Amino acid sequence: MVLRVGLSVTDSLLVPDPLARRRLLTSAADAGLDHITVGDHISFHGGTGFDGMVSATSVLAAHDTLSVVIGVYLLGLRHPMLAARQISTISQLAPGRLVLGAGVGGEDRSEISNAGVDPRTRGRRLDETLEVLRALLSGEEVTHTGEFFTLERARILPAPQPTVPIIIGGRGDAAIRRTAKYGDGWLAIFSTPRRFAETRTAILKAAGRENRTPSAFGVNVWCGLDDDAATADRLVGEQMHALYRLPRDKFRHLAPAGTPEQVAEWLRAFVDAGADNITLVPAATSMEASIEHAAAVRKLLVES
Repeated sequence: MVLRVGLSVTDSLLVPDPLARRRLLTSAADAGLDHITVGDHISFHGGTGFDGMVSATSVLAAHDTLSVVIGVYLLGLRHPMLAARQISTISQLAPGRLVLGAGVGGEDRSEISNAGVDPRTRGRRLDETLEVLRALLSGEEVTHTGEFFTLERARILPAPQPTVPIIIGGRGDAAIRRTAKYGDGWLAIFSTPRRFAETRTAILKAAGRENRTPSAFGVNVWCGLDDDAATADRLVGEQMHALYRLPRDKFRHLAPAGTPEQVAEWLRAFVDAGADNITLVPAATSMEASIEHAAAVRKLLVES
């Protein structure tokens, strides 16, 4: 298994300074990090957000070798024709460097309803979107009549070459079923290593019944990183409280904090559980510190 370790840097990318953006990405690549992960929200908790496809394009256009994981894109809130065209265009710019994570959303139900989607049907809508999107990305003509979409001889060219992997975000039985049927892999967040291992095993068993073999299993992990463990713990607590409005003790078991050595030791259980892709969502004193500490974590994990 080849382990890849990357960094989530969405907010730091969204600045009107192309030189700063290129410096950040060059620094991440030079430090040995394997990929950049960007998020996606339309209007989260009162209006914040960033478009995952646009953010991914900004990375791919600013750096020649880094790959990008959209982890995860709220695919169920978009039309599959639109998503397929965006993926096709991005693949023309940077073939083989995009991984699409697909999610259903759910932390903020108003984000879903305000996007014109009934929260009660978002799972079925995502399933149909994945089915149609995969067909469109083949480059073949698609005629489809479903619960949510009707397409008549639709086609998206050029088809991405190589194909763009689609990894499914989420937890529970729905994520297992969806990954087994539609996904090239699974992307976890807010998971324990034990839950990760159990879900991975369940996905592989369910995929076997579909005559499919998902091969990518990743996890996004919020973490505090600093040479001082107490500072790292404070930083991740502050950042997650600002975004999710939860106290530190609610997610302490899911979001490690400490020195790179301590965080790497915590993450090693995910590697043992079969994770081949880890994205650090860092809380540190600066972006430069995030990159330095994340690279140290990667080195410790890869070389252990």
